[in-house]
Amino acid sequence: MTLLQIASLLIVLAGVFGTINYFFFRLPSAIGILVVALLASMAALGLDLVLPTLGIAETLRGVVTGIDFSDALLEGMLGLLLFAGALHVKLSDLRAVWPTVLLMATIGVALSTAVIGFGFHWLTGAPILIALVFGALISPTDPVAVMGVLKQANLRKSLETQVAGESLFNDGVGYVVFLVLVGLAFPALSHGDAHGSPAMDAAKLFAQEALGGAVLGIVLGWLTFRVMRHIDDYALEVLLTLALAFGGYELAIFLHVSAPIAAVCAGLLIGDIGAKHGMSEETREYVEKFWVLIDEILNAVLFMLIGVEIFAVALEVDMLVTGVLCIALALCGRLVAVVVPILMLKPFRSFAPGVMPIMTWGGLKGGISVALALSLPDGEWKPLILTVTYVIVVFSIIVQGLTVGRLANRVGREPDLV
Repeated sequence: MTLLQIASLLIVLAGVFGTINYFFFRLPSAIGILVVALLASMAALGLDLVLPTLGIAETLRGVVTGIDFSDALLEGMLGLLLFAGALHVKLSDLRAVWPTVLLMATIGVALSTAVIGFGFHWLTGAPILIALVFGALISPTDPVAVMGVLKQANLRKSLETQVAGESLFNDGVGYVVFLVLVGLAFPALSHGDAHGSPAMDAAKLFAQEALGGAVLGIVLGWLTFRVMRHIDDYALEVLLTLALAFGGYELAIFLHVSAPIAAVCAGLLIGDIGAKHGMSEETREYVEKFWVLIDEILNAVLFMLIGVEIFAVALEVDMLVTGVLCIALALCGRLVAVVVPILMLKPFRSFAPGVMPIMTWGGLKGGISVALALSLPDGEWKPLILTVTYVIVVFSIIVQGLTVGRLANRVGREPDLV
């Protein structure tokens, strides 16, 4: 299939599944599309068991595997999704909660990776480095999914900013940690100095990816803002933001720095400083509506893709059982990633009610985890890691995604005004 045919198929399926959800299920848009896609995929698998001569499952598996989900997300959609998410987080709000966001996106990701990695090693017997790679790929949360659900909850502004900021940055940091661990676990894929120590190479790679991505995003965002200050044409300025999101992400990949972190930093700068000092009121309105629409469309396509990726997963009973057990493991890792930074900061600052349960249960896993699992080199442990990752992601989006709003309303609402 050509690129245009693949894009057309994805848009059509997302539209069809979204319509079915609208009329029959009435679930939140992205979650509903995932549920419909998953049900359609399971129905196709069931039909294949009844009528194996038709070869339905094999045909659909060929179509799904022909769509490189990993490349489509990591080198295409993710940059736009992160840029769109960052546009709506104000630097002034983020500044008030930056210690929490920083610790959760760094120490929290590291702790989650370690807890899940060592647990996976104990549970499956996987080599420790392979297990830590799994811990790294399942630790990032999905900012788009969780913020879409929490919009309906009356959260304190500080808590909402903590959730959004931490999710945006832990995606980027988790991706960098994943790359470092993959370099250690699969030395043949590493581009580091063959004569240097692995630990030193890992530290250099982390610094290059994380700091380089942040600097690139800030520089490109600032340059775009300076240009936009001298323009009063909303169509051109919307085009410039799109060029920044696309071009900045691809440039970061070319320069071997963290593209997700670059996208987040550029989006934060344009969404706050750029919106205040570089756009007219009309332009701000068009930019906001354009990126909300892009966000909704890409989110629909992404969740639809997650639903049909079941054809790329090994549906063996023992692997599925391991996946179910690892749901608890992933939640334990997320709990540690939330609780430890909060306890470290509690003597120095106060936190909104319900911050621990909301940020733990609201740490939804998403497409980035599936994409990272698919990007692993073929080997003995890849099928198990892919299946377990898929089980955790589906549980997280459907079960946690449909209940976190009620939890937030119960424990994290603003007190009623009397």
